[in-house]
Amino acid sequence: MKAKFLFFILSLAPMTAMATIPYRVEQVNMPPPEVPTGYDSEAFARVRRFYAGASYNFSIWNNGNDGTLSVHGQNTSSFDATIGVRPYDIFRIEANYIYANGKWGDFSMTGSTVMLNALFDARIDNIYRLFYHQRMVPYVGIGVGASWNAADGTEIADKVSPVAAAMAGLGVELGERFTIDFGYRYLYIFSPKFSVISGFAPAAHQFRAGIRVNF
Repeated sequence: MKAKFLFFILSLAPMTAMATIPYRVEQVNMPPPEVPTGYDSEAFARVRRFYAGASYNFSIWNNGNDGTLSVHGQNTSSFDATIGVRPYDIFRIEANYIYANGKWGDFSMTGSTVMLNALFDARIDNIYRLFYHQRMVPYVGIGVGASWNAADGTEIADKVSPVAAAMAGLGVELGERFTIDFGYRYLYIFSPKFSVISGFAPAAHQFRAGIRVNF
């Protein structure tokens, strides 16, 4: 009887030994969760990185006075074309072609202007996420470039002049593909040295309306 009892005790020994072995927990490093689409700084830029557009410009040209002659700027119409890239939702870089035509009494100037612009969009939905989708996106920007000039009724010494601009506007987004653009631009053309008036630098307040196609 004692032998049977001893055999039963010995048969439980392996199970008791395994029960005393501590469990080992293996830590597996999981990749960090991805930022949900629509919450990061490139949510819109990844989908619509590039854009192209065109605008109509209504220009109010400045007056000038060199102490001898006074000239009065007239209102004109022109157009421009744009291609751009959107590195981030709130920042755009664009190349801009502007056909500018200014008139001052008996003389006028036309210019083919090429500019490089940096623009900042107030796209708050991807920063603070206050709205599901922001339809109206205000923006501000600056630009620099050059203008190839031709004149009628006067001579100009510099056929090419530096150009600077400051702009602001409102983009109305019709979905992700199309944006209607309403804007203002102050365009300053450094003096091309007109023969009829010295030191006169053409400048215009331009009111713009156009469309951008995002792709």
